[in-house]
Amino acid sequence: MKKILHKANTRGHANHGWLDSYHTFSFAGYYDPQRIHFGALRVLNDDTVSGGMGFGAHPHDNMEIISIPTSGDLEHKDNMGTVQVIKQGDVQVMSAGTGIQHSEKNKNSDKPVKFFQIWIFPKEKNVEPRYDQKNFSDGDKHNKLLTVVSPLGTKDGGVQIHQDAWFSLGKLDKGFSATYELKNKENGVYAFVIDGDVTINGEKLNRRDGLEITEATSLEINADNDAELLLMEVPV
Repeated sequence: MKKILHKANTRGHANHGWLDSYHTFSFAGYYDPQRIHFGALRVLNDDTVSGGMGFGAHPHDNMEIISIPTSGDLEHKDNMGTVQVIKQGDVQVMSAGTGIQHSEKNKNSDKPVKFFQIWIFPKEKNVEPRYDQKNFSDGDKHNKLLTVVSPLGTKDGGVQIHQDAWFSLGKLDKGFSATYELKNKENGVYAFVIDGDVTINGEKLNRRDGLEITEATSLEINADNDAELLLMEVPV
């Protein structure tokens, strides 16, 4: 097993006033040759958007883009005619494929919206663009590692993407422990602590820390305090 720890305070950071963003991997003005991507996981941005502000219409292609809000309401519009608001508990995926234009805006003028934007390289290029969104309650995720993203065509639940990748979310009580068995033994896992403190395969992680894990078939997870955890199993 190999592990690489990314402490929260080593992430890239850009504050544009209306947008405050932390980058786990190289993005925009932040570049670290040691942190370009983790296998198929290309972007993990921790974004806060001020009230009424947002990203104007812009293009994407050949990327699976997942958005996971932690507070507030984010309005999504795209050129397929989709208009949706995503909020805490929702997981949204947009398969850009052959090309798509979309915008994202804070639906509220009086409070920020906080969300994670995650980009995954697709298994197949130039697929037909598509959009999917599902809600997962705190109860669904309580003291379990709930699958919220899974490959197109599987029955694992969650929103579906064009990649052999699985995302799991858990809201864990202090003292909770679990074993995560990799779906594909050739994959790696990027573990990201949304909140609290956890220990994974002997490595202690705090809020917003990330951990790359490769050459492992399972993870031993212990919640050192009440915690919220995101696991991203991806081809490496």
